[in-house]
Amino acid sequence: MADSQRLDVPRSRTRSFGSFLRLNPDAVGQFAEGIARFLGTGRFLAVQTIIVIVWITLNVAAVDLRWDPYPFILLNLAFSTQAAYAAPLILLAQNRQADRDRVQAEEDRARAASIRADTEYLARELASLRVAVGELATRDFIRDQLSRLTAADADGEDRKKDKKKRDAVT
Repeated sequence: MADSQRLDVPRSRTRSFGSFLRLNPDAVGQFAEGIARFLGTGRFLAVQTIIVIVWITLNVAAVDLRWDPYPFILLNLAFSTQAAYAAPLILLAQNRQADRDRVQAEEDRARAASIRADTEYLARELASLRVAVGELATRDFIRDQLSRLTAADADGEDRKKDKKKRDAVT
């Protein structure tokens, strides 16, 4: 086993080419999103169209300024280079947006689950309150019972009076 693969031996502090190219993924992603946002505008298309028209006009009409004759190979090379860089930058920006969308969807699901749990709790509490209120005496029930008691009390007093009268007569 080589010393570089052993876990009990510290790594050497030599810098490799790969460690030199370590970039901050957030910074690269923000740059890619900025480029993708610019490439997707009408302004970019207008500027690019103007550059292509000027390029072709100068190379066809201005004999002394011809740096890219008719097949416009240099212009094609510029477009190929632009496409070679634009496509990965746009994909990187889309991946970052997909990551943000995924995090947002997870937060939305968690919030929905929390709201659902709260709603279910409130529904159970409301049901228990309805049951408790259903067991309470209502105003009409109390009035009915009081009227029965007063009627029974009045009947009881009438009976006592009748009994006293009977006793007095005898």
